[in-house]
Amino acid sequence: MDPRSEVLLRQPELFTGNLLLAGLPADDLLGQLPAANGWSWHAGEQATLEARFAGRSQFGVTPPSAMFDAAVLFLPKSRELTDYLLNALAARLQGRELFLVGEKRSGIERAAKQLMPFGKPCKLDSARHCQLWQVTVAQAPAAPDLEALAQRYQLELADGPLTVISLPGVFSHGRLDRGTALLLQHLDKLPSGHVLDFGCGAGVLGAALKRRFPHNQISMLDVDAFAAASSRLTLAANGLEAEVLTGDGIDAAPSGLNAILSNPPFHEGVHTDYLATENLLRQAVKHLKPGGELRLVANSFLKYQPLIEEHLGPCRILGEGQGFRIYQAKRR
Repeated sequence: MDPRSEVLLRQPELFTGNLLLAGLPADDLLGQLPAANGWSWHAGEQATLEARFAGRSQFGVTPPSAMFDAAVLFLPKSRELTDYLLNALAARLQGRELFLVGEKRSGIERAAKQLMPFGKPCKLDSARHCQLWQVTVAQAPAAPDLEALAQRYQLELADGPLTVISLPGVFSHGRLDRGTALLLQHLDKLPSGHVLDFGCGAGVLGAALKRRFPHNQISMLDVDAFAAASSRLTLAANGLEAEVLTGDGIDAAPSGLNAILSNPPFHEGVHTDYLATENLLRQAVKHLKPGGELRLVANSFLKYQPLIEEHLGPCRILGEGQGFRIYQAKRR
């Protein structure tokens, strides 16, 4: 059981009614709280919840339309995303309870201050290296307009400016990260055909690829619903069309690909997570056609080259700079 869930279950009398669990972990919490329902924006966790508790968790970027009498937000990694989620929940909870739970090392005490616009926050519990906070919503805010919270910026590329739109919580929100900037400089001589932008984030790579290679079929995949929504907004802002998918890792990708491009993040909140990238390197061969290419940008200190060569084929470094390297390998 996730320690945040354990903190909730220390005071089960608070969570007996029609409760919404927002950003809940994929553990047995819904089994312990049979009147509760979930709201998830992580495709992997949602798939696990759906398999165990069919119909009791909704996936997406907006709260479920069904009524709820109280809500618990599991603190996400981004302050901007926390602000959106708290307002989206509080808008539906006039005079009712809103709870916030999170790990101390994730900044729960600082985040609890974001409850202050709704009423007087109260710390209910501190255990398992987590804290649980509560506020009675004295003044419900207007429901936030998610798209109005998006950050928009332009990239000056060789074939013209590209508009990027990122929503709260999306990787490198409102700016171009150095790894993607480097990869954008090494898009030449890609195989034609079906190309995947793995871990698409705000859609920078996928949109740039579709505009530069309009005859290629472009698919974009991310585990996060907010990233997928951002990618769709970026495509629309540039008059482009591509397939945007949500799924947990490369296993959710199409097969028969001619190329996979990726700037896979390895940080998840305060936790360091290499699993999605390592799984990509091990499983890419199953999704690429013979001769299909993997092109990946990663921090220089990450030792990915031996893993790529073990599972895919000879690997070379296409470029490096700013602490990043671009690896290229073709399926044998």
